[in-house]
Amino acid sequence: MQDDLIARAGAWLAEDPDPETAAELEALLDAGDTAELAARFSGTLQFGTAGLRGELGAGPMRMNRSVVIRAAAGLAGYLKAQGHAGGLVVVGYDARYKSADFARDTAAVMTGAGLRAAVLPRPLPTPVLAYAIRHLGAVAGVEVTASHNPPRDNGYKVYLGDGSQIVSPADAEIAGHIEAVGALADVPRPADGWLQLDEEVLEAYLARTDAVLTAGSPRSVRTVYTAMHGVGKDVVLAAFARAGFPAPVLVEEQAEPDPAFPTVAFPNPEEPGAMDLAFATAARVHPDIVIANDPDADRCAVAVPDDSAAAGWRMLRGDEVGALLAAHLVHKGAKGTFAESIVSSSLLGRIAEAAGLPYEETLTGFKWISRVEGLRYGYEEALGYCVDPAGVRDKDGITAALLVAELASELKERGRTLTDLLDDLAMEHGLHATDQLSVRVEDLSVIADAMKALRAAPPASLAGLRVVSAEDLAEGSAKLPPTDGLRYYLEGAYKARVIVRPSGTEPKLKCYLEVVVPVADASDLVSARARGAGVLTSIKHDLSAAMGL
Repeated sequence: MQDDLIARAGAWLAEDPDPETAAELEALLDAGDTAELAARFSGTLQFGTAGLRGELGAGPMRMNRSVVIRAAAGLAGYLKAQGHAGGLVVVGYDARYKSADFARDTAAVMTGAGLRAAVLPRPLPTPVLAYAIRHLGAVAGVEVTASHNPPRDNGYKVYLGDGSQIVSPADAEIAGHIEAVGALADVPRPADGWLQLDEEVLEAYLARTDAVLTAGSPRSVRTVYTAMHGVGKDVVLAAFARAGFPAPVLVEEQAEPDPAFPTVAFPNPEEPGAMDLAFATAARVHPDIVIANDPDADRCAVAVPDDSAAAGWRMLRGDEVGALLAAHLVHKGAKGTFAESIVSSSLLGRIAEAAGLPYEETLTGFKWISRVEGLRYGYEEALGYCVDPAGVRDKDGITAALLVAELASELKERGRTLTDLLDDLAMEHGLHATDQLSVRVEDLSVIADAMKALRAAPPASLAGLRVVSAEDLAEGSAKLPPTDGLRYYLEGAYKARVIVRPSGTEPKLKCYLEVVVPVADASDLVSARARGAGVLTSIKHDLSAAMGL
């Protein structure tokens, strides 16, 4: 067994095109570190609907140039089998370690396979790539990014010609083509022959952002902005200047791209501590709102002043921002279907129903939301918002930021705030209180064991409320394809709902909780929030016990 492991590692080393990972693997072999070698050669990174994502390093279980070249060759084979020989593939990338290398390898493989390739001019937000696919008439797009994962990770996200991320069965078909790739030496990789795009594609994307805002709307909101060490800053500043908003005050320590993400434990606005520097900046300059993007700028976080919060600012939940944007679009006269993932708040359905608009629920991920027929607006609680599906058929943290700024400006002109509008929605539709229990693990078997425990012995009650419906989402339904998840509804007036699922992009088990608390009038809001928070806390406690965590 050990001789086989050494042989496989040696064969990988012999064809590794990257001197850095080759040296890394050679050192492991010289040291006889069979435990680490076994971890890296225990299988291969699996290509799925999220593409590839994993830790950087040598070996087939890591993200590296060898893995990316094989993935690109498999994608090229799939596209040609689909009748797209000679078609255009657009490649974008963020500022993470190795991203530019992976983008260049992808362009070379596509060119060598007889397709045309075009690479974005520099590290840019993922929404620019999603826009460029349809703008340039491409048959596919690739974005090299690991979004808000830790610094040691990178990823490979694939879109088809409609500008949406892939769904089944395309993922399995691409994976089949990847498995059929032979020796790397047999994958043609010319040194040039692809198109290096200029700034025109970014200018076209910025021009498209005009469609998000209402002509003549107020543009007065003052903003603090953090790019979270990612690629959002220049595009956000350009978009805000183009629209006529005051220039956002930057969180300077996080303004420039830095693949080490030195000021945060995890470069995700949702993670504890990630917004501390933004709140410190806000304490100095006193803006109306704080806006953050994640490193590839497809997500948008919003914070509002709150005297009761330790830093004087409160991060809005993704569900709160999702509801605010929905209410704003209704106010602007938007027509079309409003959609969200099943783990997001049911408040969107209430808003759509009150406005007489169609409403759809989908599985988690914009690969599903973006495919809703007649989509006008889609969101999911993980800070993702699609506010201009005709331009970008994916979540877009730039246009979402613009729409938040427009809404905050309109409210400011009337002496009101985003918090005031949230209160209005609570009084009209009930207080939809949401929370999340998220468990990050080192060993993925912990997640599998927790799901197995829940399936074997579903909880009879949570927070003292009887479970009246337990649904295994793996079985699928008339409306939803199968997915690894469990959904529970609880008895009582709170209409409590719990969904448990493994994360598709991180080693996390995620539990999404919602209760709907009736609100009599404005004087009942504080009490309603306290009641909702109390029930959510109790559900989290009981759910943790049921999962054995």
